[in-house]
Amino acid sequence: MRILGLDVGTKTVGVAVSDEMGWTAQGLETIQINEEKKQFGFNRLKEIIEEYQVESVVVGLPKNMNGTIGPRGEACQKYAELLSETFQLPVQLWDERLSTMAAERILLSADVSRKKRKKVIDKLAASVILQNYLDSKN
Repeated sequence: MRILGLDVGTKTVGVAVSDEMGWTAQGLETIQINEEKKQFGFNRLKEIIEEYQVESVVVGLPKNMNGTIGPRGEACQKYAELLSETFQLPVQLWDERLSTMAAERILLSADVSRKKRKKVIDKLAASVILQNYLDSKN
């Protein structure tokens, strides 16, 4: 059973997918979106869901450090709800606090240039979110 992991921002969605056993997460790509224009990248997500035979989705929920949910978290909750309605798949929200920072540290330790980091940070953050979710289940 493959699981899709998403790191949802205002302009991009980082995408990761699990292996068939649900043990490891691999970053796939970053999809350009536009929340204001209600362009959520669902056409591309549909292709990915079909290609990888995804059975469930994990969406990162950016909580504040004190555990509360702010405007960005609310936007992710709405995105997850719309995703569930559109694709008829179970969607789980996962606390993603510090996932982008963890992804940034990984890229910095690998000495990836700032320009290249910007291109891959979202899909790596999606991988971190999904891997943390998978680890909690195994």
